[in-house]
Amino acid sequence: MHAFILLFLMSLFAAPLAMAAQAGITSPGCVILLHGLARTAHSMDRLADALSDADYQTVNVDYPSTQHPIETLAATVIPDALSQCDHTQPVHFVTHSMGGILVRQYLSQHDLNNLGRVVMLAPPNQGSEVVDSFHDLALFQWIYGPAGQQLGTERTSVPKQLGPVHFDLGVIAGNRSLDFLTSWPLPEPHDGKVSVPSTRVEGMRAHLVMPATHTFIMRDETVIAQVIYFLQHGRFQP
Repeated sequence: MHAFILLFLMSLFAAPLAMAAQAGITSPGCVILLHGLARTAHSMDRLADALSDADYQTVNVDYPSTQHPIETLAATVIPDALSQCDHTQPVHFVTHSMGGILVRQYLSQHDLNNLGRVVMLAPPNQGSEVVDSFHDLALFQWIYGPAGQQLGTERTSVPKQLGPVHFDLGVIAGNRSLDFLTSWPLPEPHDGKVSVPSTRVEGMRAHLVMPATHTFIMRDETVIAQVIYFLQHGRFQP
């Protein structure tokens, strides 16, 4: 009788697990959120809350983005964030703007055995023409610091030096702008800081363009839904 009851209970759980496996859905894991240049973790709060509601552990990192070069930031910020994750789970990354370059920099130097999926929002994967146009200005250097100087489109910039990605990456680009000052150097379409073509990188799994601006893309409800969908399914929802 006990054996029969045990088999019955196992059958109740077997069907949902099989359906999840067939759908390609991963189990919830830890999501590290990395904000962009000259922003704070507060800018990622809405996204972090949505991920928590979807049963992910979240680590919303606040880091001094304007005080150090990209290499230094990646080598210090990401290990600290990883130490806050439950390492029995897959570790995912969701980033905004330069946060994606930190992930590329770190993963070019380190292997993560429990790495899950990565979603980058408006990443300057090929650099930004805005940096090309303004990097010599003292005000730009004061606001954006050494990391800001490394995000141009020249061949020696950090994004151009990192090469193809070798992890499960989805990229969401915006094609709306609210900033006339930084829009004029950019080829259309763009989000006010990064052109849509510049968000692409060789090796990415999926790319999606949304009607969002660079500044607020991480707060857009439709974008947030697509982030969660990619983490679960490895693709964006049509």
